[in-house]
Amino acid sequence: MAKVQAWFAMLSVIIAGNILRSKSGEPLVPALFIFGDSLADAGNNNNLTTLAKANYLPYGRAFPGSVPTGRFSNGYNSMDFLCFKLGLPIIPIYADPNTKGVNLLRGVNYASGASGIENYSGRSFVSYT
Repeated sequence: MAKVQAWFAMLSVIIAGNILRSKSGEPLVPALFIFGDSLADAGNNNNLTTLAKANYLPYGRAFPGSVPTGRFSNGYNSMDFLCFKLGLPIIPIYADPNTKGVNLLRGVNYASGASGIENYSGRSFVSYT
């Protein structure tokens, strides 16, 4: 049931983005702050001590340059498409050293694969070394 609600919410945002598209070329919103799991993660897990990573092939084969970026998909993820619909550039990840100062004003992607609200979320992906 929760997955149906999540997909319905995402579909609603995409439809709203198509209906409310800006005529002037300006973004519909000034910034986007993203929280989520692997469906929205764009590489925050790359430098974490975890098994939940997607910075290797075959991930990223359909991304420009065929480069694995840490997205848990072959190319763009759902948040990238939402950014395109809203007229925003791809939102930088929190783990990027350039995500500071003025760059924070357009938004930050805090999503992390295997994250969740329960205490046991992601425990099977932790690498104990």
